[in-house]
Formats: sequence, structure tokens, C-alpha cells
Amino acid sequence: MKVVILAGGFGTRLSEYTDTIPKPMVPIGNKPIIEHIMDIYASYGHNDFYIALGYKGEIIKDYFKNSKKNWKVNLIDTGSDTFTGGRLKRLGKYLGKENFLLTYGDGLSNIDINKLIRFHKDHGKLVTISAVRPPARFGSLSLKGSDVLKFKEKIQLNESWINGGYFVINPKFIDFIEGDNTVLESYPLEKVTDLNEIKAFKHEGFWQCMDHKLDKDLLDQMVKEKKAPWIK
Repeated sequence: MKVVILAGGFGTRLSEYTDTIPKPMVPIGNKPIIEHIMDIYASYGHNDFYIALGYKGEIIKDYFKNSKKNWKVNLIDTGSDTFTGGRLKRLGKYLGKENFLLTYGDGLSNIDINKLIRFHKDHGKLVTISAVRPPARFGSLSLKGSDVLKFKEKIQLNESWINGGYFVINPKFIDFIEGDNTVLESYPLEKVTDLNEIKAFKHEGFWQCMDHKLDKDLLDQMVKEKKAPWIK
């Protein structure tokens, strides 16, 4: 299955690093976080990657130009100021008519990708979103079983399921994205929620987003101590 990685944002909350490199290239241990993410997918047999580039995308291009991994890596410029939904919209012509995987370039997890895919195929909706329970500064999901009743981005709730950033998507979902200025996490996901075309895959295991230096330091320490749950 094709894997889309949104890797074009500015990463301003990690400016200690992102003044000179794009956020997905910030190193965790001895390699950039985007390569860790790709390793997760590849470990489940999914290594056909479509990376949506933006801010300092040439650095990502240079890195993968010399990669010795047995992966197919498609590096596509989606504009420096394009929002998350717009980046996916621009990739639509490369994705065909089959379901695809989608994630951001800054989150690590030990989520079982193939279980996520089976869950998506079983329910038949347009979108599967992963639901996790980390610190509450991300998109909040209100759930009834696996039904998504409400999606709100970055609600400050301590006891909430939140958007874990690992998706399975039917390409028809892209029709809900108007253009470059569309935020994936606002109208498109809110609309499929209203239409009951989204289900949540609850992941109770490890998940950590690299938003701040403290997050990076935590992930670095896990790698150093050989206690990184996402590494098989």
C-alpha cells in the first residue's frame, strides 16, 4: 500500500533545529525522524513512499538521493506555504484509486500498521484515524465505540482520545479538500465525521510526537538506552 508522509511544515516550535533543516530531518539517534517513521511502515511491508515536500525540501531530497534502502521514495514538491490538506490534494494524482496510508513527519509509534489496515477494510468507511492517549495538546476525538462523533483540533483535555496521525484513507476523501489553503484537520476531517465516514482505531501502546525539544530529547534517550518501542 502507498504511504504518504506530510513533510513540508516549518516546525517553528523546534526552531533550535528547524532554522537550518526541515523538521522531518531532525535526528533521533543516528538518523532523521522521517527515516524512523519509514522504517515503521517498511517493517510491515509497506515501502512505496510519497513524501510531500515544502520547507527546505531540498535537504530531504539530498538525503534520500544516496539512500541504500530497498524502498521506492517519491519526493514531490507541494509548495512552501501549502497547508496539510493542500499537500495531500497535490499528491492525489499519484495515488490512484486504492486506499493509501497517511502520516505526518514527526510522530513515532509502535502501532500495528497491518491491523490498522484490516480495521479499515472491515468497516468500509472513507477514513480510519488512529486514536491515542498522549499529552492533551492535539486534536481531540469524541468516540462511541469506534465511531467518531466529533473531531476538534488541539483541544486542551487531559482525559481525551486524540489524533495519533496514522491514517488509512480512501482516495475519494481527497474530494473534500478544496485547495492549497485547506487544513486537513479542519473541514475535511470534520466533514467526513458529519457524514459518518470515519472510524477510529484505538491504539493503547506507545505514541510520541516530536513537537518540542523535550520530545526530541525523550526520543533520543529511548534510542540511546535501546528502549525505543517503535524499533523492531
